[in-house]
Order: sequence, then structure tokens, then C-alpha cells
Amino acid sequence: MQLTRIAAAALLLAAGGHALAGTVQKTAAGIDVRPDTGPAKLVRLELMADNIVHVVKLDQEGKQLTPSLMTVAKPCNSCAFTVADGKDAVTLKAQRISAQVSLKDGQVRFFDAAGKAFLTQAAETITPIQVGGKPYLAIKEGFNYGTKDAFYGLGQHQNAQMNYNGEDVLLQQHNMIASVPFVVSDKNYGLLWDQNSITRFGDSKPYAWLSRDLKLTDEQGKPGGLTARYYIDGKLALTRQEKDIAYQFLKDVEEFWPKELPSMKALGGKDVKVVWDGAMASPKAGVHKMQLYASDYATLTVDGKQVMDVWRQGWNPWYHNFEVKFAANKPVKLHLEWKPSGGMIAMTHNDPLSAPERHSLTMSSEIAEAVNYYVISGDSMDNVIGGYRTLTGQQPMMPKWAYGFWQSRQRYETQQQLLDTVSEYRKRGWPLDNIVQDWFYWPEDGWGSHDFDKVRFPDPKGMVDAVHKQHAHIMISIWGKFYANTDNYKELAAKGHMWTKNVEDGALDWVGKGYKNSHYDPYTQEARDIYYRQMKDKLVAKGFDAWWMDNTEPDVLSNSRLEDFKKLIGPTVYGPGEITFNPYSLVHSGGMVEGLRRDQPDKRQFILSRSGFAGIQRNSVAVWSGDTAGRWNNLYDQIASGVNFSMSGIPNWTHDIGGYAQENRFQYGDVGSAQENRTTTGGQAKPEDMKEWRELNLRWFQFGAFSPLFRSHGEVVKREIYNIAAGDDAMRDSMVGYLKLRYRLMPYIYSLAADTHYANGTMMRGLVMDFPQDDKVKDIKDQYLFGHALMVAPVTSYGARERTVYFPAGADWYDFDTGKRYAGGTSAKVDAPLNRIPVFVRTGAVIPTGPVMQYVDEKPDAPIVLQVYAGANGQASLYEDDGVTNAYERGEFSRIPFSYDDKTGTVTIGARSGQYKGMPQTRQIKVRVLRAGVATSADMDAADKTVTYDGKPVTVKL
Repeated sequence: MQLTRIAAAALLLAAGGHALAGTVQKTAAGIDVRPDTGPAKLVRLELMADNIVHVVKLDQEGKQLTPSLMTVAKPCNSCAFTVADGKDAVTLKAQRISAQVSLKDGQVRFFDAAGKAFLTQAAETITPIQVGGKPYLAIKEGFNYGTKDAFYGLGQHQNAQMNYNGEDVLLQQHNMIASVPFVVSDKNYGLLWDQNSITRFGDSKPYAWLSRDLKLTDEQGKPGGLTARYYIDGKLALTRQEKDIAYQFLKDVEEFWPKELPSMKALGGKDVKVVWDGAMASPKAGVHKMQLYASDYATLTVDGKQVMDVWRQGWNPWYHNFEVKFAANKPVKLHLEWKPSGGMIAMTHNDPLSAPERHSLTMSSEIAEAVNYYVISGDSMDNVIGGYRTLTGQQPMMPKWAYGFWQSRQRYETQQQLLDTVSEYRKRGWPLDNIVQDWFYWPEDGWGSHDFDKVRFPDPKGMVDAVHKQHAHIMISIWGKFYANTDNYKELAAKGHMWTKNVEDGALDWVGKGYKNSHYDPYTQEARDIYYRQMKDKLVAKGFDAWWMDNTEPDVLSNSRLEDFKKLIGPTVYGPGEITFNPYSLVHSGGMVEGLRRDQPDKRQFILSRSGFAGIQRNSVAVWSGDTAGRWNNLYDQIASGVNFSMSGIPNWTHDIGGYAQENRFQYGDVGSAQENRTTTGGQAKPEDMKEWRELNLRWFQFGAFSPLFRSHGEVVKREIYNIAAGDDAMRDSMVGYLKLRYRLMPYIYSLAADTHYANGTMMRGLVMDFPQDDKVKDIKDQYLFGHALMVAPVTSYGARERTVYFPAGADWYDFDTGKRYAGGTSAKVDAPLNRIPVFVRTGAVIPTGPVMQYVDEKPDAPIVLQVYAGANGQASLYEDDGVTNAYERGEFSRIPFSYDDKTGTVTIGARSGQYKGMPQTRQIKVRVLRAGVATSADMDAADKTVTYDGKPVTVKL
């Protein structure tokens, strides 16, 4: 009788031998497969849960892998499974997922609980490489070639990409990019790619300068490059042919800038413009993916059509994606204008992929020990995101005050400025829960000392106490950056925990005369412990409520060439810096929160990070979108950025309202505190610029009111409402109106926040999450759901007073401000006057609201108004706890369920479950049923009926 491969392997091992190719070995949590051929010598499948499979492919037997940084889950040895040994494949079957491995080549397919294939491997590359003298692999895995499945997640990016099918995404941490290698599909499956190096979704081939792939000709048709013209103060200074548009990094500017002209630095203050003209051609017909990497002003025209008009602050360039359709060998005209003021510019390109590969789920990493990924099968996208958190850690409850309004700017120069801001909000009766002290509170030469400048901040403990006396909270900025002259740097360096190359190179930062600096290496426990201890007595002991961990990519030296930058972020215990290119924020915040939780065991922690990685949510971390620019296209980009980041499993996200950096035309008068020695621009904005600036900030503020965290921040212009809207009563009234609306919605918002912890919830939701059967929502990138009840449609164009909105099929929708009802599955132009953002509520929604408060818990027993929307049955619940301690972990919280029966017009307030210290035993609950023509916002205290609720069920007939 012929033995099965499993039996053969078992007999061989029992006899003391080694398993051979073509055998299958059962393990406690899965199977080991040794394929007949293929690059992987061993394919290991482990169940992590009854719907999650871990796949590891080793290029050699017995290879020991470094423990994962992103995951915390262990293999599920108690999960029931069977193994079916077929002729050509072996199948591991669990309750809600199955995985089949080809015995021929080790390729893997995955099936859902019903036995339907949802993920099929189609390509694989495992290439041996050397890094730091040690063997590693460059890897690529491609799945579902030619698929129409939609893909989301991958962290936070800035190119208005929503559905990633057909897109390329670079997972490389940057000031404005938070890379999370997790993908969730609209078909209810997900893939977590457990790699720490630079990774790519889509095309695995790095983009490169144009000349690699394209034939370039200048304006006269001469091959070899484009015509470049350099203008200084309006006069043509130089014309030459250039092989590429290649001022991508600071060294590129130094190396390639024309020697016939003064240096870029010497031209500071001059009106400089560079114009490139010519044509591009390719023998490969099709849609080519291209990128404009730029800062400062740039305008791009392709074949006579303008495709881009962008600006970013000079020191913070990044990629802008665009596509060009090429016919074989037919020239495409290119015209690019750039107005540099110290910035950078480059254009990169990739040839087209085949259609099947272009529309696939393909992941590749530059450096790996093995192919290593997890596949999750679910019955909803929420369930798949729950699988991500099962693997990487749950989202703890954040303090309730974090969902109130944050006032911040770059920066409060003195403690008095900060205290005056809190007092001004309280005096005006405008809600405020958090004030933020940004960087440079330390002495000029003391970055990393954790000291306060004694002149500007004479009593930091008194400052914190004064904020608390006004029922507000205070967050402070902390960094992983240290000046080489500080004692803290010296202690860390003596233990081998500083990356010293930047200091050895003599690189100076931009503060004052410039100081030698670098970042600490957080990849060992000892380093993290020292970092926290150094901060404990000087900052933690002063009573700060939250921690702003800035520059967590980390950006050791901005705009370095990648090969140079990799040398600045290592070595670590794992080897050269490129091996752990992406997880800095994860381990850095992990050390901080570990110390805080140890010293403050019953306090909810809150960390804000400029970067994020898979698993960072377990560290009580929220992420913001970095130093964005105050431009309309950047406001537009934030929508898809925030939605996809939220769908990456990290629910607490925010952004700088108004954009961090402003064009010079928006900077005027008393600019506040943008830079160390700068107090005025010496001029005044033009009226038309001032009008646009105010409108941009108002529209961004409206969007912020419906973001998970509501936070005003940015440099140069003062961001307090009474400053930014000074003299514009209409702007002020709209901002204050949305500020107050945020607090009215707090019962709904905090209940959403609770669902992120208890039910793996997501606050900022792609439309596809709740309406997966409606194909029209998959690519919509300028609308989103705020919770399950509200749909938000921000206005992102200057002067727009209406916009088109699509209403997902599966519900009808009420305009929050007019009561007009729209049918699901339709589109309509809706009014969007300057003072309001279009917001819609789905039929059947039940939204608990409250009164306006100065801070989130000012009135803990305030009446609740249930806003109930007729047209469908609905249900919801109100979550409450003490908002600040970890008592919720001990079960100290309450829930009140609500349901609405549309046919009978009955609202049922269910029995309250649970309790917590300070819980109001009785309270008024008002019930209001809204129908077409009734605006929610008109009177949010209105009620059809009012009941006194004491925790027992109540039925309200309307």
C-alpha cells in the first residue's frame, strides 16, 4: 500500500531521519510542507485563530527567524483542524479558513468557511542577497492576478488613493507617510505582511528617473534629455539639455545644479524658475505610472493638459502620482515649471505591468529573513480588521477628553502664552479639552535634555497645575532626538544606544547656529528603559496628561539620499538600519507606554505619533498625518489618507487643521511663533489671499469636527479660533458652531471610541465597510462614514458652494442641516454654503447626543437626546465609564441599548448593564424622531417625548 506523504514523513522522523522533499508533517498548530520544487524548501502553516493562518516560507531547513516586532499572538494549539493529503496538494482545514499547499512548488491557496477560494498565490520570488555581510532575501508574493477585488489599508499615504487595486504604494516611513503592511479586501479577507524593511504594494520594481525606461528628447527633438531653462529674477540665465529631472535629494541639488549659476543657497531671496520642455517616448504601449517628487511650486503639463499644480514646503518634498498613456514609440510632450526656494524636484517612472499583475495583491520587500505573512478570513471587513488586532494587539480605551477639542500651534513660546490660550477659551465659553505644548520649550542648546528654558517656562509644574484647574489637559512634545552635548546623549551613547554617524559626520540642524544631533536606538529594552528614566523625573513627574512623540519615522537628516539615510538609522541589534527601516515608532512608543503604565497603573495613557506601524495601536497611540501643506489638494488628500489608515486597524487618527505649512502669501503680520527668531513677515496678505486662507481653514476645521480626533495645529499663523477668525464673524461663528456640535455628539463619539476597544470598531469608515454590495462606493475617495450613522462629504475646492454626493444603496439619507431625504443608490448635487459641511444620516440611525459642554465631563448627568431617523429599523447603544482610569479593564462601565421599530414608531430603551464609580443612577432621556423636512441641527434639544431613566427598560411610543 502506498503511504501518504504525511505518513511517510512521520515514519521517517520516527526512525530518526529528516523529512525529505515532497513530505508533509503535522504540527501542534498546523503543518510543515516540503515541496518537490520551488524556491521555498519549507512551507509552514500555523493557525493563529480559527480564521487566521500564518504562512512562513524558508529557503533553508532549520532557519531560526527573529521574533516579530509587530505581532503579539501565539499559534493556536487548541484550534481544531484537519489535514487532507491529496495527490498534488495538502489542505489544512480549520473552522473558518482553509489553506491548500501545492506539493509540487509550495504555492498556497486560501478558502473561506464555505469552501470558496478567496486568495490564490500566482507569483513568487525569493532572491538571496547580502546585507551587512550576512545572508538575507529579497522577496515577492503575488496573489489573485487579474482580480476585481478592492483593497484598502496600507497605512497613511498622501496621494488620494482609496481602492488600491491597480495602484502602487511605497511602504517607506516619511514625515507624512505611516506605512502599515496590512491589506483588507471588500471580499472580507486580509493579509498582514510581517516585514520590517522597505516594502511595496503593487509593482515590486522601484521607480527610477525617466532615462532608465524612456527615450527623452529635448525641445528641438534631439535625443538624450530635456531642454532645461533657468531664469533668475525673470531673466533667462542658462539653457542646457538635461538627462533627467533629478534634484531629488540635497546632494542631488549640490551635485547636479548648473555650475554656471550661483548655488541654490546663494540664490536665496531671488526669483528663480526652472522650466523643462521636451518629449518622452516608450516602446511599451499602455498606461505608465509616473511620479513627480517635489517641494516648492511645481506645475506639470503633459501633452498640453495640465495634470498637476502643487506646492509643499521646501524641506518636505514627497511623491505626487500621475499616469500617462503611451502609444508605442510615439512622443508625449512634457512641460514642467518649478519655482525653487530651497526645495527639491524629480520625476520618476515605471513601465506598465501586465494587466493581470497590475490588478493583483502583490507584496514585496527589499530585505527579509523569510516569506512571512498572515491571512485572515472574515464575514465582514470589521471582522477582518478584528483579526489584525488579534495578531498585533487590541486598541485600549483612550481617555474621553482626547475626543474633545485640542488647541495647538507651532508653538507656544512661553508658558504664559499657553495659559492665556486656555483662559481665553474658558472666558469665551468655547469648549476645550486639551492644550498642546509643541517643541523647543527647552534651552536652545538643550534638545534632548528634557529641561525647560527657565526664562520662558519658569514654573512648568505650575503651568500644568493651572491647566488642570481650568478643567483642561495638557500634552507635551517629546522626541527621540538628542544634541550631542547633552548628558542624556552621552549616557545613551556610552551604552551603545545612540546612532552616532550623523554626529560623526558633523551634520547640524536648523536651530540657532545649528547643533550636532542624532536619534537614539530604541531596539533594545535597555535603551528604552534609559530613555524613559531620563524623562521620568523631568517631565512625567510634572503631571502631563499625554505625550506627543514627534519625528518617529525617524527623520534623522531630512532629504538625504536613501543609501546615506540607511546608514544614519543603524546599526541596531538586528543589523544595518535598513533591516528595520519601518518599525521605529512601534518600538519607541512601546518603551514609553511601558514605563508610563508601570508608574501610572490606573491612568489611561495617550500618545500621539507622527509615524505608525502595524501593532502601534496596542501602545495607546494615535497617529496624525504629519507636516502637510495648507493647500486645497492636501485637504482633499487627507480624506483617503485618514480612511485608509483607519481601515489599517488603527482607529485613532488626526491631522493638522489648516495644514501644517503655509505658502508665503498666507503669512502676514504677527505670525506668532513659527521659527526661533522670526516674529513678523513685515508685510500684509493680499485681500484675495486672505479670503482663500480663511476659507481653507474653515473647510478644514469642518472636516476636523468629524475626524476621530479634533485638533488644530500648524506653523506660522496662530491657530486659535479668536486669532485665525479675527474680524470675520461668519468664519468664527461657523467654527464655534462645529466646535459645539462636536460636544453635542460626544455621547455618540465616545460610544464609537468604546467600540474600537470592545468590538474592534473603526470610527472613520470607508463607505465600502457598511455597503459592500454597492460597487459604486469602492472608489469614492472624498466621502466617508463617521461611525455607522453619519456620512460626511467635505468641501475641498476654493469657492465651492455645492458638491456632488453619492448616497450608498441600502439606506436612504437625511441631510443633517435641512432634513431633505435622498434615496440610496443615487447621486445629487447638494448645497454646501461656506458655513457648513454636508453631513447625512442614514435611515434607521439612532444617535445619542447631549448638551454643549466646556469639557467632555462637565455635566456627567446631563440629559441624553436620542436622535432617531425614521425610514428603517435601527439600534445603537450608549457607552459610559469614568473616562480616565483603567477601571474599564475591570468591567467598570455601563451600556444602555436603544432600538427603533419603524413600523410601530416605538423606541425601546433597554436595561442598563454594568456600572462604574460616579455613574448617574437616573437621568432624563429625550426621544426625537426625525422625518423628511426636519433638520437635525435646527434644535438638538428638541424632544417628542421625555422619560426619566433609572436603568430599567422603557418603551416610548411616538
